[in-house]
Amino acid sequence: MVAGIMLMNNHTIKHLKLPFEFDRSLLQADLQSIQDSSWVTHYNQADYSGSWTTLALYSKDGSSSSIYAGMDNTVGLKATPIMDACEYIRETLETFQFEKIAVRLMRLNVGAVIKPHRDNALGYEDGEFRLHIPITTNPDVNFILGGERIIMDEGTCWYINANEVHSVTNQGTTDRIHLVIDGKRNEWTDQIFYALASESSFQRVEKQMPLNQQTLMMEELKRMGTPAALAILENLQKNI
Repeated sequence: MVAGIMLMNNHTIKHLKLPFEFDRSLLQADLQSIQDSSWVTHYNQADYSGSWTTLALYSKDGSSSSIYAGMDNTVGLKATPIMDACEYIRETLETFQFEKIAVRLMRLNVGAVIKPHRDNALGYEDGEFRLHIPITTNPDVNFILGGERIIMDEGTCWYINANEVHSVTNQGTTDRIHLVIDGKRNEWTDQIFYALASESSFQRVEKQMPLNQQTLMMEELKRMGTPAALAILENLQKNI
């Protein structure tokens, strides 16, 4: 087994440690410069306890408070004002040669718990995927994915198959802050991923979005009110 790879029972990859490593001191310096920004409480409040907050670095409307991922992928992302103070994070993001769907900082405060949950169609086999780059963490952060604990060091880069049940607890004395990137699969990413695992290791598994997440998505679509968002909402309502 290649280091950093864990397989599901059906041979779909759970996670990969990608061959990128970033300067944690420079990441943390950028983070320090924006610590006093207006972090937004994560919208999925039923799935966690304590403080879990987010800042959008890129978003559809260019606002750092627009933290919802996965809405209207026909619209490109704009840098939020946060990025003016994040030169090294910008350089880090330029490493990844794929279309970004969401780029956020996600902070789990001391004592906070993200309850077991799964996301919808967010595995590499679905064509869209999620990367985590820890900026600050501690040994008492427990990230559990598919029943296995993953230890992610500061500055490393990980693919996480968010279709799998996952949970996080921060039992340490410092907040845990990750740079989280959602992107679209392409030839560049295929080369990276297939160098670590065979193409046959990525098998699509159909899973129904949990009702509470579907409800949150529909509420957000209504709030957005754009023609594209309302079209997606209409399609969802037809399939309920």
